[in-house]
Amino acid sequence: MVRLVKSSASCESNRFAARVLTMNFKGKYVMYRCLKSVLALSVVMFYGTVDARDYPTRPVRILTSPVGGSTDLIARLIAQSLTSSLGQQVIVDNRPTGIIPGEIVVKAPADGYTMLFHGSSLWMMQFLQKVPFDPVNDLVPVTLATSTPTIVVLNPTVPATTIKELIALAKAKPGSLNYASGAAGAASHLGAELFKYMASVNIVRVPYKGQGPAVLGLLGGEVQVGFASTGSVSGHIRAGKLRALAVTSARPSMVAPGLPTVSDAGLPGYKSVTDAGMFVPLKTPTQLVTFLNHEITKALSKADVKEILLREGTETVGSSPQEFAASIKAEMASLGKVIKAAGIRTE
Repeated sequence: MVRLVKSSASCESNRFAARVLTMNFKGKYVMYRCLKSVLALSVVMFYGTVDARDYPTRPVRILTSPVGGSTDLIARLIAQSLTSSLGQQVIVDNRPTGIIPGEIVVKAPADGYTMLFHGSSLWMMQFLQKVPFDPVNDLVPVTLATSTPTIVVLNPTVPATTIKELIALAKAKPGSLNYASGAAGAASHLGAELFKYMASVNIVRVPYKGQGPAVLGLLGGEVQVGFASTGSVSGHIRAGKLRALAVTSARPSMVAPGLPTVSDAGLPGYKSVTDAGMFVPLKTPTQLVTFLNHEITKALSKADVKEILLREGTETVGSSPQEFAASIKAEMASLGKVIKAAGIRTE
C-alpha cells in the first residue's frame, strides 16, 4: 500500500486517494493513472480557489473607444462600480475606434488585468476590413452589457405610416426612396441594408458624415428614410417633424415606448441593434471569467446605471459568457451575408 503525506492544502484529496489506492487494482499502471488523476484534480481545485481569492492585487485596465461616445460612457460606469466592489482602481484607457483596442487586449496577459469593452463593430469588422487578429477566437466574452436599438423614421412627406406600407411603397417604386446613412458599416448603414435584404426592396443609400448631418438630411427632405438613434430623433418625432414607424430591437424597447418592433410590424425576424460587451484575452482562467461576469452584471443591475443608460437610448443586459458568445455568432450569421451581398468595405 502507498502511504500519502498529509497536508493542509489537500488532506481531503489524500484521504480519497488512499481509499482508491487500497482497492485491489491489477497492475501498477492502473494505480499510477489513478494517482495522477487525483493529484491533477487537487491542483485544479486548489489554484481555482487562489485565483478567485487573490484577484485583483493591482489596478485593472479597460480598453475602449475614444472619449465622449456611448461605449466610453458605459465603460466608465462599469469601471466606477468595479473600483468600489474590487477595492482596486479600474482605469478606462481610451484608444482610437477600430482595431487598436482589440489588438492590445489580444496580446495582453490572460490574468484579468486588461479587459476590452467594445461594440458590435468588433466582431463585424472582419467582414469589412483586414484584421490582424480573430475577434471571436482570440478573445473570451465575459458579458453582453448593453443593447442599443435604432428607430425607423420617415420624412412626413412619405405616404407610409407602417412598416408594411413602407415595404409596399418601396416595392411599387424600386429605387425611388433614399435612406440616410452614416459611415460605411455603421448601425444606420447595416440596419438599412439588412432591412433591404430581408424585405427584398431597393432603397438607395445616401451617405452622410455622421448621425447629425444624416438627421438634417431627413428633416430637409433630401432623404426619406432613416435608421436613427433615439437620442438624435426623439425630439423631432415629438415635434411632428419626423414620423416614427418602429424600433429595430427584437422585442418592444423601453427606449422607444409605444413603438412596435420592425419584426412585429411587417418584417418577421428582423433585428438590428448595437450590442456592447466586455472581453478578456484568450486563456483567461474560467474562474476569473465567472468572477468578472458576476461583478459586471451586478454593476449593470444598479438602478442609477440603468437610468443613466436609458436616457442615452441604451438598455442594460448583463448576460452569461455563453449567451454573449451565442449572440455574437447569431449576429455574424445574419449580417455577414448582408455585408457580402452588398459589397460593403471600410478600407
